[in-house]
Amino acid sequence: MTTGLKTAVADNPPAAPPTAGSVPVPRRNWRSALRTWSPLLVLLVLAVLPYSTVSVPGVFDGPLNGPGTLQLLAICLVFGGLAAGYDLLFGRTGMLSFGHALYFAAGVYGTDILVTKAGLPLWQAALLTLVGGTTLAALLGAVALRTAGIAFAMVTLAFAQVGAILVARDFGGLTGGEEGLSLDVSGLPAMLVGVGNTVNLYWLALAYLALVVFVVHRVAGSPTGRVLAGLRDDERRIGVLGLDPYRFKLLAFTLAGGLATAGGAIYCLLVGGASPHVTSSELTLSLLVMVVLGGPGTRWGPVLGGVLYMYLDHRLTAFGTSSAVESLPGVLSGPLSQPLFVLGTVFILAVYFFPGGLTSLSTRLTPFRRLRTDRSS
Repeated sequence: MTTGLKTAVADNPPAAPPTAGSVPVPRRNWRSALRTWSPLLVLLVLAVLPYSTVSVPGVFDGPLNGPGTLQLLAICLVFGGLAAGYDLLFGRTGMLSFGHALYFAAGVYGTDILVTKAGLPLWQAALLTLVGGTTLAALLGAVALRTAGIAFAMVTLAFAQVGAILVARDFGGLTGGEEGLSLDVSGLPAMLVGVGNTVNLYWLALAYLALVVFVVHRVAGSPTGRVLAGLRDDERRIGVLGLDPYRFKLLAFTLAGGLATAGGAIYCLLVGGASPHVTSSELTLSLLVMVVLGGPGTRWGPVLGGVLYMYLDHRLTAFGTSSAVESLPGVLSGPLSQPLFVLGTVFILAVYFFPGGLTSLSTRLTPFRRLRTDRSS
């Protein structure tokens, strides 16, 4: 028996330890690497975009580094960040708020009033506005979150309507009423004044978008973010686990309000003042459309939806008054001259074909990629 064992061992000797040269090196997953580094690559491209003199006919009216193009891109970036902050409520926590425009308007009007009326330096005005807007969100959220569902949406809408009425009636002679309030540029740093410095405002808007995406991503990946996702899926289960849903909801509501306030301050610098339309409930509905268009609860969907929506909103206005549209028959020129009609059509088609938003496009195209791969092999 011992002889048989020795023979078996001799016939099947143990494998030699692998040498350094014989160890197979795992192939790096290039898709994973691309997914990891693509955000930084996109941020770098956007940062150096103002140095490009390339013109894209039909997409922009002038070169990429033109003041008009940079201002349009900056507005798109601001609303991309605003939509990402709103998604913290809607897509990640499951709270439908119809009053989110109130905190954006607080940033716009707060910055304008403190600079123009109070004569404060910009950094002081922006800091006080941010603190005030965040505090306002915490106070109103503490009241609104005593309700849930459609009642919560109606309460937030009521608060926003109060703000819109105060602005329209020129409360305290501060808001300018229906005419709005222009920004006194004499109190601003020279680097943010003038058409030639539009590039600095663009970089400021890009920094805001990067900050919002970073904050939302960090919150979503933290234990707090998992609790917020649990509140969206099953709030009762969170309560059973011994956690306080009200406290976590208030945290998300306050953080989203603070991010919206910061975006309002930058928007005030971009457009050079404040106007009553930023207080309207239509703005909040637009944010909802942006999030749904891009993909709620995703990392890049709300940003993509916000940028695309604002780009179309601005460009379709010029498209509707172009000679190409006016030369069409009345049956076509009438609807195409209305930007809201075209936007609504795009939104309906996107929701119908991509219910999960534009970010679900890659998932829906996966079967076609596999079919093409199988045919090629």
